[in-house]
Amino acid sequence: MKKTGIMGGTFNPIHNGHLALAQSALEQFALDEVLFMPCGVPYMKADQHVEDGQIRAEMTALAIEGRPHFRLSLIELEQESNTYTYQTLERLKSENPETVYYFIAGADSLFHMTKWARPERIFADCRVLAAVRDDKTTEDMEAQIRFLEQQYSAKIHLLQTETMDISSSGIRRKVAAGESIADMVPETVRIYIERKRLYR
Repeated sequence: MKKTGIMGGTFNPIHNGHLALAQSALEQFALDEVLFMPCGVPYMKADQHVEDGQIRAEMTALAIEGRPHFRLSLIELEQESNTYTYQTLERLKSENPETVYYFIAGADSLFHMTKWARPERIFADCRVLAAVRDDKTTEDMEAQIRFLEQQYSAKIHLLQTETMDISSSGIRRKVAAGESIADMVPETVRIYIERKRLYR
């Protein structure tokens, strides 16, 4: 069975933290590849300005260029309406029945997945790799995992990754303030943001 990781997100913009998390998942769980999947219409971020999907996809492509195990997936950007993780997973499983999918999530996502659309279908179609980070301890994470396993028969594994104090919102604030983001995003992405005059 092929083992494919899914790194989803708004990627507004993609940053070094996303890449480090995906690399940790690739190595620790011997994945064959990781799909970087910019979301389409992010219904949970309706109150925020999100750059056009093509721009976010182009930044993602630049960020993963030269990394043979990382691939860009446009499956959610192709949707004209709200995109839901459970629908994406069902489509992937239908098209690739011999693939096991691993959904890569930060600690914050693990604690919010019950509020996503049809969480029981998400947990049925993938394993979740949850990173220990943010303000959650390993004990917090393990308690949440036990709850999700009991509630949804979820298959969840803890993912160890280095702590990186980087967020897309922080990058946007720095760009708007004219501050450097050179240590937060790949150089190709930094140049793209500068050339397109994004987040100003």
